[in-house]
This record gives sequence, structure tokens and C-alpha cells, in this order.
Amino acid sequence: MMAEQGPLPRTRTMTISEWFRARDERRYTPTTPVGDRPDVPDGVWVKCESCKHIVYQGELDNNAQVCKYCGFHFEMPARERLQLLVDEGTLDEIDTAMTSADPLGFVAAKTYEESLQAARAKSELPEAIVTARAAIDEHRCAVGAMDFRFIGASMGSVVGEKVTRLFEMAIAEERSVVLWTASGGARMQEGMLSLMQMAKTAAAVERLASAGLPYVSILGNPTLGGVTASFATLADVILAEPGALVGFAGPRVIEQTIRQRVPKGFQSAEFLLEHGMVDLVVPRAEIRDTVTLLLGYLAADPGDGRA
Repeated sequence: MMAEQGPLPRTRTMTISEWFRARDERRYTPTTPVGDRPDVPDGVWVKCESCKHIVYQGELDNNAQVCKYCGFHFEMPARERLQLLVDEGTLDEIDTAMTSADPLGFVAAKTYEESLQAARAKSELPEAIVTARAAIDEHRCAVGAMDFRFIGASMGSVVGEKVTRLFEMAIAEERSVVLWTASGGARMQEGMLSLMQMAKTAAAVERLASAGLPYVSILGNPTLGGVTASFATLADVILAEPGALVGFAGPRVIEQTIRQRVPKGFQSAEFLLEHGMVDLVVPRAEIRDTVTLLLGYLAADPGDGRA
């Protein structure tokens, strides 16, 4: 006969706080002593916004800031864009001493001057655009690239003036113009003075066209607001990087305004190519060859290779 089984021991129910604590201890218990962990500096690995792969920063640097897994185009500093585009040793920057003032005494979460100082420290640039003389496959050009690290590469008085001077230099020296944009639009800290740059830069593009000189625009991610509504989309040929967001206002603002849903991806470079707003979507690695081909069709015979 089996012995009579006594009452089972009571088990204590784990509280929810104890359960979370136990889960965290299991998840984060180190497999090696703290002192034996490899020292990995910040910025060595980057998570791709598109495919979520972890990408080594050195690989990005060697691949023009493009993810090797999915082709996502990361943000790229202005000077790196220009170095990718122009002939080696020909880049001659202009208007490097121009910096923004604070005509309105603008103050929000911080003053405009504080924003400018932070942007200069982050980008190591005096303003949100770099302009220069250069040669592209020996074609004498006036080139420019915007840097999104500088207050979203927004267009204030200095950006508008530098773009206008670039076109004026191109006219005076009979150069083609190639501009690589990436901007959030007008710079709100300068109010109406910023909006005036749209008309000023558009007039400069018109003068270049009247002089019979070609203009190629490359739309990076993103190109929005007053930059899209002025010089960025007035070129003879408009190229765009894959997946670039291009438009006047963002999709959320548009939906709130018209109170309707907008098609998915309707402001992407590919959607705009399909609907005729851009002429070609070009991966970053092919930008130089594509611009060279276009200048061969549009520009006069190459010079002697000097910028």
C-alpha cells in the first residue's frame, strides 16, 4: 500500500516587480567580467535606419555613407559630397568668411546665437553650405553642397547669399553649376529675411539660364521647404538620391492641412521620378559619372582641367 500523501507545500507567488527584476537580471548578466570587456568607442558602429543592420563606420566611410546591406543613403557632410563629385585637387572654396548674424534677436528654447555656435561646433563649418570653384572631369564648374548638421541646412540670409554669389560667379567665369542639396527648408530664426532668399536665388538661376550655362541639381535626403521651392528644383536636370524625401512640407503637415491621407512614399525620389518632378534617381556611387555625362551633353568643351 502506498503511504498516504501529505498536503503539497504552498508555493509563493512572484510579484510583478520581482518578475521584472528577475527578467532584467537574466537579460543583462554579463558573460565576462567587466574588466575583460573590449573597449568599443562610441561612433564605431551605426544602426541602419532602413534595414536595422549594425554597420561598421569604417565601411560606411569607404562606401560613400551608403549601407552595404540595403543601399540606404546616410547623411553626408558637405565637403565629403564635393570630394566625391569633383576632380581631385581642384576644389577652391569661396565666401568662406560669411557667417549669419541675428537681426531679429530670436529666442526660443535657446537663442539663435547659441544655435549657431552649436551648429558650427558640430559641423566644423561657418554656415550650412559650402560653395567652390572646381573641375568635374575637366569641366570648369561652380559647385555647392549643403550640410544637414548645420541647423538642418536651413536657408537663411547667408545660405541664400552664398548660393546667389555662386551663380553670379558662374556667369562671370562661364562655368556650369552643380548643386547638391539636403535641407529642411527656410530658417525660421530669420523670419521674412529667410523667405526672401527664395526669390533671390530663383532670380540668380534665371540669369544663369539666360547666359546659356547649364545647371544640374542633386536632391539629397531630405530636400524640403523653401529650398525645394526655389533653386533646388529650377535646374536643367534634376537628379535625386535613392529614397530621398523631397517636397515643400512634410507628409504629416499636408495631411493635417487637407485632412486626407496621402499615398505612402508619395514624396520619395522614386515617386517623384514616376510623376515627372525629377529626371533621374541616381545612387551616390554613380553621381560623379552621371554628372560628368550630363556636362558632356550640356556644357561647352572641357577646358584644360583647371578649376
